[in-house]
Amino acid sequence: MSLLDVNDLAVHFGGVKAVDGVSFSVDPGEVFAIIGPNGAGKSTIFNLISRIYEPTRGTIRFDGQDITGLKAHDIAQLGIARTFQNIELFDHSTVLANLLMGRHTHKSTNFVQDILFLPKVRREEREHRHRVEEVIEFLELEAYRNKMIAGLPYGVRKVVEIGRALALGPKLILLDEPASGLSVEETQDVAYWIEDMRRDMGLTVLMVEHDMSLVNQVSDRVLAVANGKPLAMGTPQEVQAHPDVQAAYLGTAVGDAA
Repeated sequence: MSLLDVNDLAVHFGGVKAVDGVSFSVDPGEVFAIIGPNGAGKSTIFNLISRIYEPTRGTIRFDGQDITGLKAHDIAQLGIARTFQNIELFDHSTVLANLLMGRHTHKSTNFVQDILFLPKVRREEREHRHRVEEVIEFLELEAYRNKMIAGLPYGVRKVVEIGRALALGPKLILLDEPASGLSVEETQDVAYWIEDMRRDMGLTVLMVEHDMSLVNQVSDRVLAVANGKPLAMGTPQEVQAHPDVQAAYLGTAVGDAA
């Protein structure tokens, strides 16, 4: 049984069909990548799955449950975490504080319990800190634990955002262009972490990415989209060899390539 099922997904903004009839499924433990030219609708698909956008039509099922009508905050509680193409961190907080933000869905205490700092609050705080320290060790962020986000290099901030998503303890993680703006060495680190997420953490990964070397290295299957429509799906090699995909990347309208 698939962990994520997307069926005939579409969203229209006025006369613009940003996503139009996209269907795919992601199996447990799979690394699934979505590729396509700029403006193809890749990040919009992520925004539909994470319920930032309301679909015009189609359904989204996660772990057997229809989540099409849920609110964004409900998605995180179900076990879906994501990163953003443009880094979304609290610049004037530490790395540790940002990662702890990823634990907010697991909070079960109320305001009064927090004020009195009851034993339940202390237990939860220990659990949250333990989980976050595991993520810090996993992503090799020990040297940055107590540093402010605003003073960190771009590549480190990208890693911290991945860490915040991991701190949630998700079943499915959505990585929106994790290699964007990174060096070759940093991109290779991302590849290792994605492989470890699947092998050691048992995570399923859905990734939007332009860096085809990363896609080829870590992906089991790939969906190519252009102009909001699906072009091809299969292994990275099969998709890259597809004539419609080649035409889209060359800037030729689908069906016009000889």
